[in-house]
Amino acid sequence: MTHVVKGDEPLTILHDPSPNFGARRGGVRPDMVVLHYTAMQSAEAALTRLCDPVCEVSAHYLICPKGRIWRMVPEQMRAWHAGAGAWGDVTDVNSRSIGIELANTGDQPFAAPQMAALEALLGAIMARWTIAPHRIIGHSDMAPARKFDPGARFDWRRLARQGLSVWPDPQGAPKADWDAFLRDAARFGYVLPVVSGDHDAGPEGLLLDAFRQRFRPWAAGQGAPISPADCAAMHDLATRFPIDQSGPSA
Repeated sequence: MTHVVKGDEPLTILHDPSPNFGARRGGVRPDMVVLHYTAMQSAEAALTRLCDPVCEVSAHYLICPKGRIWRMVPEQMRAWHAGAGAWGDVTDVNSRSIGIELANTGDQPFAAPQMAALEALLGAIMARWTIAPHRIIGHSDMAPARKFDPGARFDWRRLARQGLSVWPDPQGAPKADWDAFLRDAARFGYVLPVVSGDHDAGPEGLLLDAFRQRFRPWAAGQGAPISPADCAAMHDLATRFPIDQSGPSA
């Protein structure tokens, strides 16, 4: 077992190795963390799947609602958690990130012990790899056409208060302007998704929905028109945390 420290309290991490990993391509170091929910009924079921060679998926860590943490892939290796998608000019997100799965069905609140364990783990990862708060993203941020996790019930603002993520602090409320919103979204890191015929919403609508899930979860969902509040929040994020702060692409 491994211990990381938050304050004076040790955090125990159980090891349950997954065979589903490889080397980080090009010898890159992780400079992002991607948060997920498992969308399964139990942490144990998720652990079995993430360690099954037939499934060909994994993550570096899994956290159950009681705060128990399993490590499945060493941080220096490339886990198979992100799949197709992009954040800024990073298209091989697996090679540039550490993946953390939270055992949650997607329609329930995240338990307090689980959030506390995530905060301790996340702080230690960020310190080890010198990862900035604006490089902590959700699966839906990098794959808005495919993924919804960690979902609207996840408390991103709580993480931001501790310096473990970012949160908008908009000044004023500019007019609702799709062109300005999309320019700022690209500056912050969002990439307009490629949309198949299975989606009713276009790529812009999917990107807006992913943004709202994370930063304005109280706002109307998919299909609602863009608002001045959306544009103000995105402009603030793009101004304070532009993606070009993040170093070389991979």
